[in-house]
Amino acid sequence: MSHIRPTPRQYLILGFVALSAPLGDSCLSRGMTSLPAISLVHPLSLITAVFTPWIAIGIALLIGFFASYLTALSWADLTYVLPATAFGNVIVELLSRFWLNEEVSWQRWLGVFLITAGVGFVAHGPSLTERPQPQAQASSIAGEQLR
Repeated sequence: MSHIRPTPRQYLILGFVALSAPLGDSCLSRGMTSLPAISLVHPLSLITAVFTPWIAIGIALLIGFFASYLTALSWADLTYVLPATAFGNVIVELLSRFWLNEEVSWQRWLGVFLITAGVGFVAHGPSLTERPQPQAQASSIAGEQLR
């Protein structure tokens, strides 16, 4: 089996996936700390929260994350994309500690280190599982192309 390796553009997409999710989540957290607690009993407070600057930025980043995540899944297996973007866990811990001033225990740092180390095992495999085309399907596709 040959290995299908991502292109530099695809690595850029994976990088955006890894950055946009933790940045978006951190912006949401920062915005929510400046608001009173939200209850589903009062949905207007939820709608109002969406229009606060940090939360709006967080939502935009998470929309970008979702779009780039779908893009990555269009050319790679989930078992490649998810671990390849796991470096986002390190970014979440760093943003939480140094931007949001949260306490991060050594157990969480250890967990993030183990996840990141596991990415090394995945990074050397193919990005897409090669699936053989069934003969009947391949011949029907070829027949349609002749029309």
